[in-house]
Amino acid sequence: SKLASLFKHPLYNIPIPEVTEKDKLFVVNPMEKFSLRSSGSDEWVSSSKAETLLPTGKTAYDTYPAWLKFHVGINRYELYPRRDPLMPVLLRDLATQRIVSSVQKTGGTQLKLIMTFPNYGQALFKPMKQTRDQETPADFFYFSDFERHNAEIAAFHLDRILDFRRIPPVSGRLINITKEIRDITTDKKLAKTFFISPAGNVCFYGECSYYCSTEHALCGKPDQLEGSMATLLPDKTLAKRRSWRSPWRRSYHKSKKAEWELNPNYCAQVRETPPYDRGHRLLDLIDLAVLDFLMGNMDRHHYETFEKFGNDTFLLHLDNGRGFGTHSRDEMSILAPLQQCCSIKKSTYLRLQLLATQPYRLSDLLREALATDPLAPVLAEPHLRALDRRLGKVLAVVGHCLAG
Repeated sequence: SKLASLFKHPLYNIPIPEVTEKDKLFVVNPMEKFSLRSSGSDEWVSSSKAETLLPTGKTAYDTYPAWLKFHVGINRYELYPRRDPLMPVLLRDLATQRIVSSVQKTGGTQLKLIMTFPNYGQALFKPMKQTRDQETPADFFYFSDFERHNAEIAAFHLDRILDFRRIPPVSGRLINITKEIRDITTDKKLAKTFFISPAGNVCFYGECSYYCSTEHALCGKPDQLEGSMATLLPDKTLAKRRSWRSPWRRSYHKSKKAEWELNPNYCAQVRETPPYDRGHRLLDLIDLAVLDFLMGNMDRHHYETFEKFGNDTFLLHLDNGRGFGTHSRDEMSILAPLQQCCSIKKSTYLRLQLLATQPYRLSDLLREALATDPLAPVLAEPHLRALDRRLGKVLAVVGHCLAG
């Protein structure tokens, strides 16, 4: 396995700083046992009553479901550890656990559902909108592109291969629209949008600001539908997140350009603006630009951080559905933060160089990682080949900076 040998490489074994109590997202009472007694809410229920005595040799932590262990493990430096024994369990749960509730997620331009499992775990479901080999037409604006379920799955694995580990775990899943959405939803607005198509397939379209109409309905075959299931982060009432507008945000306008597209010295003013004027925030943003360029994602208008950790923490790489839309074109403007600032973390640069070598070729690693997903093959081959080409372009930009 190329992946196994990659994760053994010294560049993937650089230790993170020591994690103190204040560096953890949650400080958990080690005596608190997880209990599945329903409290009428989707929050996890804990109980430290005498009746919940644990089997000998077991700790309370052992009673937690995988999603709760994932939440408890989040710290200032990483969303999950490199060698995380939870990861296969979490991905399997996303793909196989019984769905007890499906409701539409509010907001956003496209339809997304929040699905709940019997152990109170929740996942964000993005349905399949186009086939693997359909490319976004060249005349489409980035803001009118579809979100792709397979891009969410591939982005999680790519982020892990780059050793960023800033995307919550995502698995593909085949959903039965009738049994796992229509028959169990308590969402009245969503329920009203189901119908049977002329071809006899079960369809629905939900309510949203852009692509929720009969013309953009999602139809099963006859009721089977592919989608991505992403682990939800802790509820914002338990762990506040801060949303930051990206300094390299696009204009989201058909004819206006953003300031960074007009001013070649734009990075100089970003470097003087908090929080980019100290710490590693700007370098983290450049990591994100590299990830976005590799998958062709032009839609990075905001990013988030956990409020508890202030400015000294990683960026969450959420919402990657507009990646992997084109393999035949490389959108160099996505690399603007790297090109304009001529800065990159040494560790990131060394890993990118490693992923351009024959034994650790990026396309081979991602192909191997995606082969275990229930919806494999997740990406069409041309998208995998485009990764190697784009990686070469990232390294060329860094080389140009070093030479300059």
